[in-house]
Amino acid sequence: MQVSSYLKLSVLVALATIVLKFGAWWFTSSVGLLSDALESLVNLAGAVFALLMVTIAAAPPDQDHPYGHHKAEYFSSGFEGLLIFAAALAIIWAAGERYLHPQPLQSLGIGLALSIVSSAMNGGLAFAMLRKAREHRSAALEGDARHLFTDVWTSVGVVVALVAVHLTGWLWLDPTIAIAVALNILREGVSLVWGATDGLMDRALEPDVRRTIDDTLRGFAHQTIRFDHIVTRRAGARRFVDMHMHMPAGWTLQRAAALRASVEQALMSAVPGLRATIQLLPMDVEAHFDDQKDLK
Repeated sequence: MQVSSYLKLSVLVALATIVLKFGAWWFTSSVGLLSDALESLVNLAGAVFALLMVTIAAAPPDQDHPYGHHKAEYFSSGFEGLLIFAAALAIIWAAGERYLHPQPLQSLGIGLALSIVSSAMNGGLAFAMLRKAREHRSAALEGDARHLFTDVWTSVGVVVALVAVHLTGWLWLDPTIAIAVALNILREGVSLVWGATDGLMDRALEPDVRRTIDDTLRGFAHQTIRFDHIVTRRAGARRFVDMHMHMPAGWTLQRAAALRASVEQALMSAVPGLRATIQLLPMDVEAHFDDQKDLK
């Protein structure tokens, strides 16, 4: 399945879990289950927006975006993080109301059963989505998967708390677990927003990928060939590396271009999704960056 197919499935699962979780809240009147249901609304909105961003990211380069649209996926993670903030505030408000006006829980068995079924659906989908996200390096898919995992643990906590309420009769446990749920998803929201912001700032490639690039270049470097000013960055699923390749000044342009093509092909074979930009320079010419006068 493609990334977009997983996100379409996520939308369908989100719709199903919304029905199940709001049904659980309707039967029990538990604010803890209400908080779980509100998070499922965030799942739906996040999945729809992630699908939109993945579609945009897959669009080919155009005149206004010559480097492609790959960074669109980071907006998905940031948007989902902001939705999580809104859901957490709604949960805290509902929990505060329940502290002021405690209510006994009803039909707890039916509500817990519905919650467990929805959690199993989310857990299975989240596991499959996370594996696919790592395979395709999709920020949007990973953000949606991580949020689904958070939703699963949220549901587990709510179920445990409601069982405790049933056994002890302590009604205050219900709003307390709701606030704990809100704080937990706030933590996940901060993580998603930070990850999206970090990705938009052209973060360098992962250390293991950089080692692969360096190992590949060492296969070409010798007394007459050297590489320097190697810079990497990520943009969604796409990876980029820029560098200078120094060679003897007496080489013909044809010979130099042929070697550069071989280096580019080796790099792209070693690192899937990599785009290499190599500037050719004579061995005795140096290019200097980060000059203070250029930074002003």
